[in-house]
Amino acid sequence: MRPSLRQLEYIVTVARLGGFGLAAEALNVSQPSLSAQIAEVERDLGIRLFDRGRSGASPTAMGDEITRRAQRILAQVEDLRSFAREGASKPFGGRLRLGVLPSIGPYLLPPVVAALHASHPELRILIREESTWLLEQGLRQGRFDLIISTPEDHPNTRQDRLFRENLLLAVARDDPLALGTGPVSAAELRGRVFLTLDRGHRLSRIVYAMASDCHGMIAEEYEGTSLDSIRMMAASGAGVAILPELYARRLIANSTEVVIRPLAMKQAERVISLMQPAEAPVIRGTELLCAALRREVVRAGLTLEG
Repeated sequence: MRPSLRQLEYIVTVARLGGFGLAAEALNVSQPSLSAQIAEVERDLGIRLFDRGRSGASPTAMGDEITRRAQRILAQVEDLRSFAREGASKPFGGRLRLGVLPSIGPYLLPPVVAALHASHPELRILIREESTWLLEQGLRQGRFDLIISTPEDHPNTRQDRLFRENLLLAVARDDPLALGTGPVSAAELRGRVFLTLDRGHRLSRIVYAMASDCHGMIAEEYEGTSLDSIRMMAASGAGVAILPELYARRLIANSTEVVIRPLAMKQAERVISLMQPAEAPVIRGTELLCAALRREVVRAGLTLEG
């Protein structure tokens, strides 16, 4: 593409120094080569850039305007290079696009984001909560740099395992199961109606498996869009809810609406990992985010993984 950036630099230098000889010396090129490059630009543009004389070279009226525009272009290119150099040294290049499960994001990320902003105020963190399926799609399509999700749902990813959390049972206060305190077994849930999120979530698939083991059923007339909605439906007696430990600890440990009990079932847990595409280089800043996430996991009282 002409004129090239190098040719624009030649034009600006000749105009600044007022001569081809001085410009060639400053640019460390031969004068014939410099003159040939300027002449090539003039042919391509169909204009004369400089009036040449014994006293040197001075821009024509058109050449003067071309020189001003060339200076702006070169300044913008240098700004671009400077931005790239600075970005390469910053975590995530200065911007992180993070996808996260809605059953994790609001209950884990706020203190993590606050800590990262305090240590790296220039870092922009863009967070989007999506179902498991949409997180996988977004990671493959490049909408997300990293995702926080269940590792078994994202093959061919580089994974940093963060924590393991239990799944807990939530029942209405007038439910017979609300009277006990120990872990609830599969036998005690036999025939019960289970409330869950839509099937795009790994949590939903876990609940379907648990209901099958208990010879229970999934509520056909209700499919939750959030953990809060499932909790409220459980409080109304519409069924039992299976809730992640992180959510239960943060929001309803002292709830007056439902009673929370542990579960004595092999499926009653899940692992959460930070993931990025396996084929791409490790993103600069991944370790920083992992460390911040793990600190918050410890503070929340959950079990670290990895």
